[in-house]
Amino acid sequence: MSRENDSTGEYTMETSSEIGEVKIADDVVATIAGLATTEVEGVASMQGNLTNEIVGKLGVRNLSKGVKIELMEGMVHAELSVMMKYGYSIPKTCRMIQERVKNAIENMTGLGVESVNIRIVGVDTGKSK
Repeated sequence: MSRENDSTGEYTMETSSEIGEVKIADDVVATIAGLATTEVEGVASMQGNLTNEIVGKLGVRNLSKGVKIELMEGMVHAELSVMMKYGYSIPKTCRMIQERVKNAIENMTGLGVESVNIRIVGVDTGKSK
């Protein structure tokens, strides 16, 4: 199965079947990565940009918040912005995130994953302000 990036932000998966084609939007891959990340013990939340934060405060849940996906030379590159829980090992938790995200994207979409880069944006101490 080969893959190519469409200029519309979708990945077209070519299959040998003549029934039709399958296109996967960037947001679908980002949502898969975001959900896989939040399932890892030690992750408090995903951190998005200002627009995502405003939308989140309005009650609309954005599952791709804090995730940037690029397809380069047929491989997915994911960048994640993560808020950690206090008391967890950052290196160990990040390795678990990378494995979980890579496996989720590859298993659910068939796309190959070249890199999963993580940026720790803060630590949640559990104390409310």
